[in-house]
Amino acid sequence: MAKMTQVSPKSNHREQEILAELRLVGGSCRVGYLAKRLGVSDETVRRNIKSLQAKSQVRKVHGGVLLNEDMTLNEKPFQARMQRNPEAKRRIAAKLAELISDGDSLFLDIGSTTAYAALALREKRNLYIVTNSLAVANALATINGNRVFFAGGELRRHDGGSFGQDAIHFIRRFNVNFAIFSAGAINAERGFMLHDIAEADLSHEIAARAQTCIVLADASKFDQRAPIAVAEQSKFDLLITETPPTDGVKTMLERLEISLVLAEGEDTDAGLS
Repeated sequence: MAKMTQVSPKSNHREQEILAELRLVGGSCRVGYLAKRLGVSDETVRRNIKSLQAKSQVRKVHGGVLLNEDMTLNEKPFQARMQRNPEAKRRIAAKLAELISDGDSLFLDIGSTTAYAALALREKRNLYIVTNSLAVANALATINGNRVFFAGGELRRHDGGSFGQDAIHFIRRFNVNFAIFSAGAINAERGFMLHDIAEADLSHEIAARAQTCIVLADASKFDQRAPIAVAEQSKFDLLITETPPTDGVKTMLERLEISLVLAEGEDTDAGLS
């Protein structure tokens, strides 16, 4: 009988981390950048890249790696959002991670900044995660003793999110320490807004079942508009962003008694030159 080769769970997880980082930076980066982001050696990254190339998931180039174009074809809408203001989103995600302790329970929604937050939380242990985002589940499941609960329903093709009545009924079973939300737009008149009514409905259910509600949004969302106003905005406790908002947004936050936290940091260069 032929001897079966057992795949190392750790090795497979490392490959998924590399794929996640490649998606975040637009599909290409240097080996050294990946090693720094993942806290491993260049040789470890090269070994996993070789395995991923054998599966036709990436292509090796001089000094770096490219995500296979076929893998990005169906991810363009969400991927486009992930590529907007990536450094601002990383700073915001890192600031959120400072507020989360091992063992906390959290809900994370489908937003691109929330996906960055999930990556920033990978160093935490024993998290209890409820989500409707496939990106969040992929980032946090099966590591560090985490428990991940994924809302039921059909996955949307353009962002890997689960919505509808099945997802809402699932969410109603939980109560969490923190609910982490994204925002499509923020302005002085209407506050926090979204582009999708299904997202707004789910956000309403989540906010009612969390001790602390946190919104993550970069400065590009300030003084913008979206079709759907989020209900019961007074339930939000905290906004984390990278740049001081405009006076109108500040006034709105003060009126709703929402605290403002600024994330600071330096830009990093992930690109291939």
